[in-house]
Amino acid sequence: MPSSHGPTLRELTVQALSSVEHGYDLLAPKFDHTSFRTPANILTATTAALASFGPFDDGLDVCCGTGAGLSVLDAVCRSRVTGVDFSTGMLDEARQANPGAGLVRADALTLPFRAGFDLAVSFGALGHFLPAERPALFAGIHRALRPGGVFAMPLGGPPPVTSRWFWMTLGFDAVMRVRNAVWRPKFVMYYRTTPIPAVLTDLRAAGFHTETVPLPLPGLSYELVVARRAAG
Repeated sequence: MPSSHGPTLRELTVQALSSVEHGYDLLAPKFDHTSFRTPANILTATTAALASFGPFDDGLDVCCGTGAGLSVLDAVCRSRVTGVDFSTGMLDEARQANPGAGLVRADALTLPFRAGFDLAVSFGALGHFLPAERPALFAGIHRALRPGGVFAMPLGGPPPVTSRWFWMTLGFDAVMRVRNAVWRPKFVMYYRTTPIPAVLTDLRAAGFHTETVPLPLPGLSYELVVARRAAG
């Protein structure tokens, strides 16, 4: 949740005018005091939902940031837990919060893993990838999983047009598109480029079998997208 320990407006502006990697390096020390961190209720609901898909041994958090999602892996995985991110600053924070996790600096579009994990998760990162980049992202996650492995991520449904959140996300995405049209380097972060049906289509094209599980979050419309690599 946002707090007095979070970044100032000036700090957020400097971050937004940087590249994604450098922006998150700058934001990392205060990231957990912002609304960008995945809320605890989503992490808890995801942990509970994943219990029926296990058991899992080794787990991977893709775009782990400061490590919030590593707590989910700790709860459902019996062995090794690994986080991967391309921001050194975010990994430094994750290392302090999760000293037992293995942390790897890498681009999620070129993941350096092959058949090493039973479960992969990702929280709040999909908006950093343009729709044209999702096939490479999902293909890399598919390679990282063992046969029968699961990739899971919570995604929110579209807000109603009458809601404040609908107009906030519409305005945010419009501002980011203008910013990226006139400023370099680009900062890719969009809220409205990840509709669940399109994400499921891309996951199936990468070789996954997919399903969705509603997450019981009062006042929120969230589903856990579950994609399984074929066992054979």
